Amino acid sequence: MIKDIVRDKDFLSQVAEPATADDAEVGQDLVDTMGSIEGCACLAANQIGSTKAVIAYEENGRVHVMYNPKLVAYMQPFPAVESCLSLEEQSPVQRFNLIRVSYQVLADGKLQNRTKKFSGWTAEIIQHAIDHTKGVLV
Repeated sequence: MIKDIVRDKDFLSQVAEPATADDAEVGQDLVDTMGSIEGCACLAANQIGSTKAVIAYEENGRVHVMYNPKLVAYMQPFPAVESCLSLEEQSPVQRFNLIRVSYQVLADGKLQNRTKKFSGWTAEIIQHAIDHTKGVLV
């Protein structure tokens, strides 16, 4: 279901609760909402009103969902200026060009562990979304 984008900074500043397999609907809502917003690169569950640690990001024209993502390694810091659908102003932030993320995917009704490396733009947007799960607003 397409959801409205949350702009309440108090809500967005809360640390997300761990997601479970019962939160599959949150993942689908993220996919649906991203598809409704032209140029949307990533979304976190708190941006659509959920308190769960779920993010979605676009890579090569396809939207991917991560449950309980955590940045486990990072290299090559660089300064960035980012926009956010939940905020009006742009924000300067430090990002990393190379990252490794541990996360879970929903498969056969269960969460399964994964780890993957990302670089460049994809790494940047994933870091942005993971920040949302930690209650960090850029």
